[in-house]
Amino acid sequence: MLRGALAAAVTPLRDGGEALDEDAFAPYADFLAAGGLDGVLALGTTGEGFLLRVEQRMRAAELFVEACRGRLAVAVHAGAQSTWDTVELAAHAADIGADAVAVIAPPYFALDEAELLSHLDAAARACDPTPFYVYEFAARSGYAVPVVVLERLREAAPNFRGLKVSDVPWERFAPYLVEGLDIFVGPEALIPQGLAGGAVGAVSALGSAFPELIAGAVRDPESADLAPVRTAVERFPFQSALKTVLARRGVPINPDVRRPLRTLTEVERAELEAWLESSSPAPAR
Repeated sequence: MLRGALAAAVTPLRDGGEALDEDAFAPYADFLAAGGLDGVLALGTTGEGFLLRVEQRMRAAELFVEACRGRLAVAVHAGAQSTWDTVELAAHAADIGADAVAVIAPPYFALDEAELLSHLDAAARACDPTPFYVYEFAARSGYAVPVVVLERLREAAPNFRGLKVSDVPWERFAPYLVEGLDIFVGPEALIPQGLAGGAVGAVSALGSAFPELIAGAVRDPESADLAPVRTAVERFPFQSALKTVLARRGVPINPDVRRPLRTLTEVERAELEAWLESSSPAPAR
């Protein structure tokens, strides 16, 4: 059962972001497990999933499941622009033994309730009986998933277990704390309030490079103050900044990201590394 502190994992890439860096998955999983996490969400927003080809996403999912087996639960994000690609990715994740599948609402077209329910139901059925989660992130999809759609999905898909909710502020997050659904908090600032409101864990982008901070925040929410770390990292191109931090912390991972995302400039990299050395609660190793 999916619970606790999960990293929204980065995806190791090479060759300017065009290829998977397959050798980096195992040491990356070692690092996340040593940081005290309970699991990972692979190929989500932090993991650049939407930018990778379907076959690359499938291979990356296989590498995450293999590297994490027995130590970390793996939820695979299978959301894609089309229902066909989403179904294909969801079925593959279930076939390789992922612990859960998550799907964001397709961006660009603002789907109505019937279209959205049909899409999510098809994805859930494709991975049944693997637990299925909706990834609610209106800032990325362009619209929020109505709660009524979730209620209908519960009736249609017996493997629908809950959501990762990344909406802010609290007033947009709170309606998704639906009784009987397992909710994971996406925004680090809402972890204490979300857990107090009944969420079962958190899925954090910061957890991809600072796993011990997120593990600690979930276990002792009232003592967590992650805002300074988030503010420091998101001043830079986010995915590449996290990979730069990982490299400085001893993980053999490149800063490469998939275009149109970009890597840090030399000035940005020096600034980030200086902050990491002087101010980060998780010093370089």
